[in-house]
Formats: sequence, C-alpha cells, structure tokens
Amino acid sequence: MDARPNSPEARDISYHMHGYTNARKHEEAGPLVIEKGDGIYVEDLAGNRYIEAMAGLWSVAVGFSEKRLVDAAVRQMSKLPYYHDFGSKSHSPLIDLAEKLVQMAPVPMSKAYFTNSGSEANDTAMKMIWYRSNAIGQPARKKIISRNRGYHGVTIAAASLTGLPNNHTSFDLPIANVLHTSTPHHWREALPGESEAEFSSRLADDLEKLILAEGPETIAAFFGEPIMGAGGVIVPPAGYWEKIQAVLSKYDILLVADEVICGFGRTGEMFGSQTFGIRPDIMVLSKQISSSYLPISALLINEKMFEPIADESNRIGTFGHGFTGGGHPVAAAVAFENLKLIEERDLVGNARTVGAHMQKRLRKLASHPLVGEVRGVGLIAAVELVGDKANKTPWETAGALGGLVNGFMQQNGVISRNMGDALAFCPPLIITEPQVDQMIDALERSLEAAVKQVGPQS
Repeated sequence: MDARPNSPEARDISYHMHGYTNARKHEEAGPLVIEKGDGIYVEDLAGNRYIEAMAGLWSVAVGFSEKRLVDAAVRQMSKLPYYHDFGSKSHSPLIDLAEKLVQMAPVPMSKAYFTNSGSEANDTAMKMIWYRSNAIGQPARKKIISRNRGYHGVTIAAASLTGLPNNHTSFDLPIANVLHTSTPHHWREALPGESEAEFSSRLADDLEKLILAEGPETIAAFFGEPIMGAGGVIVPPAGYWEKIQAVLSKYDILLVADEVICGFGRTGEMFGSQTFGIRPDIMVLSKQISSSYLPISALLINEKMFEPIADESNRIGTFGHGFTGGGHPVAAAVAFENLKLIEERDLVGNARTVGAHMQKRLRKLASHPLVGEVRGVGLIAAVELVGDKANKTPWETAGALGGLVNGFMQQNGVISRNMGDALAFCPPLIITEPQVDQMIDALERSLEAAVKQVGPQS
C-alpha cells in the first residue's frame, strides 16, 4: 500500500467505509485500488495486471471496457438521460428490455418489474408476495422460507432471507416471518453413506416438516438460488430441485428463483432454472443483466402472481411501490445491448464449453493435500480448502486457509474471493481456455505456497 498522506490509498482509508470489509484491518492494510479494466483483466494503480476471476462480483459477463456498452450508454444519455415508470409513464429502453426478458424466460412469465439491485429485487418480491396473499383473501400466508447459507442480499428483508451469520449478527436480523431450512451441500452435510438422492429426499422431508410445523396456510413462498453463490458455490445434489418443488406444489407455495448470479449464461444455460429443471413463479435478475456496467435488476412474475396484484392495485387505486431509478433509461439501454452481445457472441455456449475445461482442470486438484472438495457447473466453481481431508476440518480457524491462499492468488495475478475456506471462481463469460489455464496455474502455485507455510496435511 502507498502510505503517502495524499495517496489514493491513504485518502480511501480516511474517507471511505467499505462493504464486506473488516474496518479496523482496512485502516492498517488499505485498499487495492483498481484503475483500469480490459476483457477479463483489471489493473491497479501500480500497473499490476490481474485476471478478474470473480467477474467483479459474479457479474461482468462481457468483460471490462466493452465499447458497445459504453456507446449504448452515451447514446441514451444524450437522448433521454433519465425518466421513470410511475403513473403509467414509460420509455423505449424500458419497454424493449421488458419485452426481451419476458420472451427469454425459461417458463411462461407475464411481466417484468424493475429495481436497482438484487437486494431491492428480493425485497420487492417479498412485498409482492405479501400483497398477493392479501389480494387472494389469505392474509395469514406471510411466512417466507429460504435456506441456511443462501444469499439474497443485504437490505433488511433480503438480508433476513440470506442465511449467513455475518449478515444477521449485530443487525438484529432476521425479521419475523422469515424461516430457514437445510443447506443442500452433500459433501459437507450428508450422513455417512447417504447418497445424493437420499440426501435430497431428507432435505425435502426437512422442508415439509417445517411447513407442517408452521402451518401450510401460513407459508407464502420459498426462495432459492439454483446454485448457492456467496454461501460457497453449493451445487444442488441429484434430485434436489425436483423433490423440493414437489413439496412446494403440494402446499401451493410460491417458488422464487434467485437468478442474480446464475442468470444469463453462468451455468452453461441462459438461466440456472434451465440447468436444474426449476419452474419458478418469480425470477429475480441482476448482475449479468447489464454486466454490472450500470445498476439495474428485474423481477419476472407469472400470471399467478400478476393477476391478483393487478386486481388489488385496482381496488386500492395504485400499486404503492417503486424506485426513482427503477428501469433507468441508460441502465436499461445498456442491459438490452448487453443481452444482445451475450446472444450474438454465444457466451452461453462459451460458458458451457470453456466451463467444462475449467471444471476438468479444477477437479484435477481434488487429490491435493489442502483440497477438500471441488464443485461447480459451467463457469462457476469453488475449491474448498481443508486442514484435515479425512475429517473435513479447517486449518487453524475456519477461513484462515482460504484467506491465505486467496492472498497468494492475488500475488500471482488472480483476483478471486474466499468465502470462508471456499475459493470461488466466476470469470467473465468471454474467458478462453488458455486464460482458464493461466488462472488455474496461478491457483496451483498459490496452493504450493500455502503448503510450505501450512505444512503437509493428512
């Protein structure tokens, strides 16, 4: 870190409070200041170049500095820099994007509703679900079920859906009416000798027991990511989504697919719902919708959702919810162009073929003494590190080994992210096989550096 009093690093420490950061440690270590981006690479103030193995925050599908997205923003900024959708107002980029999203959906959807982030979108989904319950004369149906280790955002309601302790501790969360059920992580949570199918059946039973204990007439919806992202890139076991959906259907409980990370090609299909046979009533979209060049998110809702909400808005006189920047014309124009690029360049196909190469290379690390599990689909994966392979236990404290290897990765020119001891990989969808090799070669060097510090493990 540049410690000069007026350096960008020192000014950052003085004036900027960071998200997902230990504020006291940040005062000591300071930031890595990223100045440029190009393709899959970013560059810091000192001119060091890194593979951005997390696509920013799971999100820069088309890579950094894509000129067509810059041009789309400039054109729209020059024509109509801002407008809204309150009171039956609209604008062309919003209409184009809404039509595109509804037509792209893997199951029939009725309408798109626009927000600014995944957190806002999940908050909005909860409000819509409660509104609908009142509209259909079932006011007791207000409880929402999500999963331990699931991630749905950080606003008050979305953070309550999130099933991670650091998103609840000292925030007085979760709020009432939000329940959590089991994590579908077979490697970590299966019983001895339990097959994936048996594990999936047990988790479906856990869900049904929770519903019955709470009262089926009080449960409105279930929220789930096709693949759990920030909870550790947890890939569901065989049969999981089929069995979960059967329980939800039995009790007429709505299903919300949080596609914020999986959507728009990450799994090698356009949506994670296609990869795992999910048939949602609501889809939550963000991140890769615009490659995060500008903030925008969306909900897709089906007729089962829309019709009662529309009737209730007519009874009351309005649907009393909305955001100043929801469906912002510049963000919508960029998102529309981004989706065109994903289709024109077959980035979904690239995620499938190059993703297969990434998964194959990562799985060759399974025998490494510090690697407990390698998991993933398409261009999203995690390598979970352990101190003791046989017992699946951490080195020293949980997260210490993940943080150590992640630090070595950065020294080796790759920006990853450790979620505890799980190192995540979610590169831009434009990545090539040689670039994947460069990324994983850096991971191998980082693991060997860690072995020298940690020592051989059992």
